[in-house]
Amino acid sequence: MERPPSVDALARSLAASGLPHALLVDVARRAIADGAVADAPRRAEELRRTLLTPVINATGVLLHTNLGRAPLAHHQDARAQSVELDLATGERGSRQRAVGQLLARLCGAEDAIVVNNNAAAVLLVLAALAAGRDVPVSRGESVEIGGGFRVPEVMEQSGARLVDVGTTNRTRLTDYRLALDRTDVALVLKVHPSNYRVAGFVEDTTVAELTTLAVPVVVDLGSGLVDATCPWWPGAHPPAWLADEPAARQTLEAGAALVTFSGDKLLGGPQAGIIAGRADLVARCMAHPLARALRPGGLVLAALQDLALTYLRRDVLAHVPFWRMAAAPVAELKARAEAIAAATGAVAVDTAALPGAGSAPGTTIPSAGVRLPGDHLAGLRAHTVPIIARAREGATTLDLRTVNPTDDLELVVAISGQLA
Repeated sequence: MERPPSVDALARSLAASGLPHALLVDVARRAIADGAVADAPRRAEELRRTLLTPVINATGVLLHTNLGRAPLAHHQDARAQSVELDLATGERGSRQRAVGQLLARLCGAEDAIVVNNNAAAVLLVLAALAAGRDVPVSRGESVEIGGGFRVPEVMEQSGARLVDVGTTNRTRLTDYRLALDRTDVALVLKVHPSNYRVAGFVEDTTVAELTTLAVPVVVDLGSGLVDATCPWWPGAHPPAWLADEPAARQTLEAGAALVTFSGDKLLGGPQAGIIAGRADLVARCMAHPLARALRPGGLVLAALQDLALTYLRRDVLAHVPFWRMAAAPVAELKARAEAIAAATGAVAVDTAALPGAGSAPGTTIPSAGVRLPGDHLAGLRAHTVPIIARAREGATTLDLRTVNPTDDLELVVAISGQLA
């Protein structure tokens, strides 16, 4: 039998993969042990593809949870940052002050703080304001969202006691009043059922109605729409697909004591959870021991600060990729699709994009893309820059609303390879 190469020699022969030599040694050692030396390059490539890598989102889902939700470019110099330093006094300051004041201004709130995601925001609010006490939640809002986030389980972890009120399809103000009469209620939690809709014989209790109760109303908005009027949107009216999406500013104006929402959904920023509303309640959340465990780092805070300043400058469409994708004219998308189709032999088609990540459930956004016969998902994922598309009814569709125009040439190369 031919003697196998040394581990080091085989590892060095795999250097073109770009992986560190230490990882290539592991690949080489396993390949030699398995008697599969010739398979080592494939194994190295498989390992490389398990690492985080940029991809082209051609699914038409703007906020794709598996692809990191809102795409965001952020750069900062490698130097110290005043994360917890008060420059006026030279003393230690709050890491929440800089970004909190900007987010509060955006939402029309007295104060705001940031934690690492919206589930953490809900957990912190409940732990700080309702531990050991009761919290009524409509049965129709006792939801589970992606990743196994369940309202009853988060409630249990916080130390608060869940009180189910109403029914799955109908919950009235009187249901909440009965709960207040019978239990030790700390606050009422209203949860936006962001990833499904209940239609038909339904009844909901509004935030304005809930504020007539004698306890604070906390609203988990989830999706992170800041202002229902969308003052940054082109045209006189907000987009139709946002018609029923609750927004932070209007929810607080309706009387909510606090709102919580995600930073990486309709806000268009990094993964974060935002708590905004009454200053005294925000302060209680900030003083709770969990606040330190759930706090974000300087990179997230800096990215959120840039994002908040962009909103305040009304520069959103120019600098927030999510809103730029959402606002792209259909005519422009169709022209791109026709150009790609002419260059590749694919077929230009009308499509329907989705907001995604539980935002605006049941709504679609008119879009355009190209269609290839057959299922080419694996082949597109194997492209130099992986392309993530959709396959249905014997065809593969690439929706251009979620593709940066600078990536169209990459699509042409990949599609041509699939149809060759």
